[in-house]
Amino acid sequence: MALLAGCTRAVDGRAVSVYDDPFKVAGLPTTSGPSGPRANAPDTPLTATNGDGGATDKLALNAVDDIQAYWREEYPKYFDGAFTPVERLLSWNAKAPRTQAKEFCKETTYHLVNAAYCRLDNSIGWDREVLLPTMEETFGKMAVVMVLAHEYGHAIQNMAKIVDAKDPVIVKEQQADCFAGAFMRHTAEGKSPHFTINTSDGLNSVLAATVAIRDSDPDDPESVHGSAFERVTAVQIGFTDGPEACRGIDIDEINQRRGNLPQSFDGDYARGEYPITKDSLLELAKALNSILPVQKPPTFDYSGASIDCRDGTTTPPVSYCPAKNTIATDVTELAERGVADQDADNPLPLKVTGDYNGYVVFISRYTLAVQQGHAQKLVGAKTGLRAACLAGVVTGKLSDPNRAKNEGDITLSAGDLDEAVSGLLTDGLAASDVQGKTVPSGFSRVDAFRAGVLNGENTCMSRYS
Repeated sequence: MALLAGCTRAVDGRAVSVYDDPFKVAGLPTTSGPSGPRANAPDTPLTATNGDGGATDKLALNAVDDIQAYWREEYPKYFDGAFTPVERLLSWNAKAPRTQAKEFCKETTYHLVNAAYCRLDNSIGWDREVLLPTMEETFGKMAVVMVLAHEYGHAIQNMAKIVDAKDPVIVKEQQADCFAGAFMRHTAEGKSPHFTINTSDGLNSVLAATVAIRDSDPDDPESVHGSAFERVTAVQIGFTDGPEACRGIDIDEINQRRGNLPQSFDGDYARGEYPITKDSLLELAKALNSILPVQKPPTFDYSGASIDCRDGTTTPPVSYCPAKNTIATDVTELAERGVADQDADNPLPLKVTGDYNGYVVFISRYTLAVQQGHAQKLVGAKTGLRAACLAGVVTGKLSDPNRAKNEGDITLSAGDLDEAVSGLLTDGLAASDVQGKTVPSGFSRVDAFRAGVLNGENTCMSRYS
C-alpha cells in the first residue's frame, strides 16, 4: 500500500455451480487425507539421462509418468493430432563440478538450478540436487509434481502448436500453469497412479509453491511468469475448468485480468512497503467508507483488538463487534503482520509477507460491517468467503487511478496482491467470519478474493448468498 462471474462444471451431464457448497473446492469435496506419493505404488520404468537413481529422481520420473498418462488420455479431447511423449528426460546435479556438467537445451548444467522444457529437442530436465529438494523440503513432494506438470504444459503447447514465437512469454508461462492446474484436478479426483493430493493443506501447499516462484519484481525484464496473483489465477482456471479453458489464455485475456492493477514500482521508492500506522488506517477507513458505503458506518477503535462484545469474538489483530458496530485494532500487532520478509537467503519463502498482508485483514473486518448492513449472517463459511471476496472488491478499487480525492489518500502498489494471496493461503484470517473461523481450503479463500478483485461486489453477493 502507498499513502497518497461465476463458473460451472458438468456433473452427470448437468451444469452445476462450483460455489454452491463453501466446503467444496471447485466442486470437489474438501478432503484432509494424505498428499504425496501413494503407498506401495510401483516406480515407473522411465529413466532419465544422467540420473542417479535416488529418491528425487524417482519422484520426478513417477510424476512425469503420471503426467504423460493424463495427457495421453486428455490430449485428443482438446487438440488435433496424436499425443507423443517428450523424447528425453535429463537429470543433473547443480552442485557438481564443471567437468561433470551436461548440456541441456544448448546450455551447461553447471550451477543450473532449474527445471525446464526444451523445445529444441522436446526434452524436460531438472536439477535433482538443489531445486527439487528445496521445493520438497519447503512445500512438500506435490510441489515437485506441480513443477514438472508446468514444464510438461510447455510440451503440450509445442505439440498442439497453440503458441508460437509471436506470443509473449507470459502467455506461454500462464498457459503452462493452467495445464498444471488441470493435472492437479485429475490427481485430486484420485486418478493419478503414483500420487494423491487432498484439497485442503495439500492443495494449499502447491499453491503456496506457485506464490513463492512468482515474479517478485515486475520491473525486471526477466519477469516473464507473472505475479503470484496471476499465476495462482492461471492454476485455478485449469483446476476448475480444465484444458479447454487454458487454451483461452492469451495476452488479451491476461491484460483483461490485469485491468488497472499496478504492474510496476516506477516512482515508488519504498517498493510498495509502508509501515502500518494509525494514520494509514485512518486513510484506509476513509477509503472503505467510500468504496463500500453502509447506512450505519462502523466506528473504529485503535487501542487494541480486545472488545467487550455480546455477539462477537476477539480475533487479533483486528476484531469486529456486531452489537456495537465497532472495529477494534491492535495497531502494533497488525503492523508486525505487515512487515516484509527481506531475507535474501530465502529464495523460496513459505509465506510472502508485506504491508498488505496486514491491511487486507483490516479491510476484511470492515466487510463484516458491510454484511451486517445487508442483514447477512456473520457466522459461517459463506460469511468468511464473502469477507474475502469483498476485500477483493476494495483491493481492486484501490488500484483505480480515477478514484475521487474523498476516497482516502491511499492506493494499491505492485506486490500487494501477492501478499494478500499468501496470507489467504496460510492462515486465511482475511477470509474468516466474525468468530475468526475460515474454510480449510486456501484454494477457495483465494478464489473468493480473486472474484472480488476481478468481478466486483455483485459477484460476491450472488456467489456466496
